[in-house]
Amino acid sequence: MELSSKIDILSVPIANISLAETKDFVFRCIAEGRAASIATANAEMVMRAQKDNELAQALQEADLVIPDGAGVLWAAEQKGQKFKERVTGCDVAELLLKEAAARQTPVYLFGAAAGVAEEAAANIEARYGKLNLAGTHSGFFSADEEQDIIGDIRSHGTRILLVALGVPKQEKWIRDHLYDLGPCVCMGVGGTFDVLAGRVGRAPVWMQQNRLAVPSLQRTEPLPAYAGAAALYGCRQIRRPLMKGAVVT
Repeated sequence: MELSSKIDILSVPIANISLAETKDFVFRCIAEGRAASIATANAEMVMRAQKDNELAQALQEADLVIPDGAGVLWAAEQKGQKFKERVTGCDVAELLLKEAAARQTPVYLFGAAAGVAEEAAANIEARYGKLNLAGTHSGFFSADEEQDIIGDIRSHGTRILLVALGVPKQEKWIRDHLYDLGPCVCMGVGGTFDVLAGRVGRAPVWMQQNRLAVPSLQRTEPLPAYAGAAALYGCRQIRRPLMKGAVVT
């Protein structure tokens, strides 16, 4: 399937794609009956991949890697390139669930603490209508339970699987099991279920639009006065290897 151009950030191929195009990609895959994996790259993930070969391989093999994070947008600009927009995993997940409710596409929510996925699903249904919920399972499971979860995902005809196991576990899990799950699109979503469940607040819109939102600041309590400076952490993480010429321009 033809995708938008990619921008290489420290050997991680990140698609230059919009939120709407990401949604279209997912539903094209579903229409074609093919399995696909999506990763959401921010500066922390890109830097972790420099030392974690399994994560790096999972990102290289993913069908789509989206630009989730101010750090990767900044890194592209240092190469004289520019992403269309920041495409966050949380925004993609909510948009996919909204569209899935309208189309009655079977979705499965896998990960987070016990009860969180169910709360997230209930909130989505309150906003967008009834989901065709193929199932849910928390992120805590044994090796024996894992096979039952895989069987449950496959047997219920899941077409969209959101995996909230945290980085890098979720990316590796998707890579290892993508073709065991049936023809579904799998995306690692980190703490998205907690946000959709209302347990964790997202950063204010003005911070997101000005690239000042980082996971540590996505809380419900008031933000400290120095929050903006702390939010540049992702850019600083990725700056050193770029300045050393690790990325070929």
